[in-house]
Amino acid sequence: MTFIDIFAWIVLLVVIATLVAVVVALGAMPGRIARKRGHPWAQAVAVGSWATLIFGFVFWPLVLIWAYVDFPEKRDATK
Repeated sequence: MTFIDIFAWIVLLVVIATLVAVVVALGAMPGRIARKRGHPWAQAVAVGSWATLIFGFVFWPLVLIWAYVDFPEKRDATK
């Protein structure tokens, strides 16, 4: 093996590690945001985030929006 071959393998491993880190960060982000904001369905947001990443990424932006959206509490009409 030459120096170029070894360098190519190192670059390939770094690229693969970076891709794995990005996927893990994207998968954890909506659930972490929902828990931090006190979302009532934070666990569902986290599961939805991982499910959409595994099955195609199409609905992941919707799950990210869901992590930020929370329905306000109903106000009592007698006040």
